[in-house]
Amino acid sequence: MTELKKAIDQISKDRGIDRDLLVDTLEEAVRSSVIRKYGENLDVEVSYNDEQGEIEVYQFKVVVEDDDVADPAAEICLSDARAIDPNVVLEDEMGFKLTVENLGRIAAQSAKQVIIQRMRDAEQEIIYEEYKDRKGEIISGIIQRRDRTGWIINLGRTEALLPKEEQIPRERYKRGDRVQAYIIEVLPSGRGPQIIVSRTHGDYMKALFAREVPEVSDGTVKIVAVARDPGSRAKVAVISKDRDVDPVGACVGIRGSRIQNIVQELRGERIDIVVWNPEIATYAANALSPARVTRISVDEDEKALEVVVSDDQLNLAIGRKGQNVKLAAKLLGWKIDIFTESRFREANASKKFLEQLASVAEIPVDNILSAGFESMEQLAEAPDEAIDAIPGMTPSKRDDLRAALKLMGATAAKPAEPDEPDEDVADADGDDAQPAGDTDAPKATETDAD
Repeated sequence: MTELKKAIDQISKDRGIDRDLLVDTLEEAVRSSVIRKYGENLDVEVSYNDEQGEIEVYQFKVVVEDDDVADPAAEICLSDARAIDPNVVLEDEMGFKLTVENLGRIAAQSAKQVIIQRMRDAEQEIIYEEYKDRKGEIISGIIQRRDRTGWIINLGRTEALLPKEEQIPRERYKRGDRVQAYIIEVLPSGRGPQIIVSRTHGDYMKALFAREVPEVSDGTVKIVAVARDPGSRAKVAVISKDRDVDPVGACVGIRGSRIQNIVQELRGERIDIVVWNPEIATYAANALSPARVTRISVDEDEKALEVVVSDDQLNLAIGRKGQNVKLAAKLLGWKIDIFTESRFREANASKKFLEQLASVAEIPVDNILSAGFESMEQLAEAPDEAIDAIPGMTPSKRDDLRAALKLMGATAAKPAEPDEPDEDVADADGDDAQPAGDTDAPKATETDAD
């Protein structure tokens, strides 16, 4: 076996490159070198003789009349051709074997460079084919270096990029650290496949649960949604397809063994397991855990929820820097407004008074609200011009409204009868209702995050 044949077999085996592809690359490299040395007009054919273990190069020339040779590299006169082959005729093509060694040092170097580049391209193509279908998998590698876009992770045969925006905040790395990440993109590139990974993606948490929880892996427990504040806190909505399997218990594991493995991998990120429910109100109450919800109003058209909690549960419902309600809103994909019981009673009392005033003035209460009036006090203090601007208002209706305001103001000042409590106050936890004009009671609002 010749040295060339040994080299081809060894490279094919070590690099995992198809042998035929390597031979094609070698033939093309030699052909390029011949053309580079002798010119573009040269008609050559390059082939690898596997039995001999060598590259064979043939130059072809067209037979022309003795006096018609214009390009000796491409043509041969009839008399010279018949000296080689007596049976040759005009317009025939004659092949002449060239010695590859005659290509010269520069041509040989060029062939070597082409071969090396083609081998690299072939190897990168193999790596791309290996990783292109691995999007959505967890990979493990060694932190190699840092550049302006993020950290480069050595995966062995190739590298992955962990961009800055895909890193967990406050997580620090150093060269040589082993790190896990989630493949979010595999892109072809001139320098090899570009593998983009993430540690903040919601699907990374799903993949971690699938790895740690057999019930998630086999589909018995389904992760419906994930909302993360990477490195700090997350909420995961789950549902079980088997009534005998508790989805929360399955994800937590005995003494928290399963979820603790995930928490450790995410550097202490706190994870709330939430039971998904098709009823949005029930689902929202679960999502706002650990806060206890008193009541929820649902606006399907606006995808908005009005959530009421007792005064001592407000901080839990909102969470530190609004984190709990923010994650709940993102998990649900709905807007969430949170009220305390006292603030809710106040708002309902104001609305009740406005409805009574609207009835006296014989106009819809929405007309008063659309004009910017949210309480009886605002109407009492408003000038006639502002009240006249309410849709459907007339001078006579305004006079009726003013009279009703005076009467209701006097009525509101009286203490409530003990045996006939206000309906909204009765639904609360026993605290007295705040005055309708007090707007200092806390309220939290959070919208769905992208």
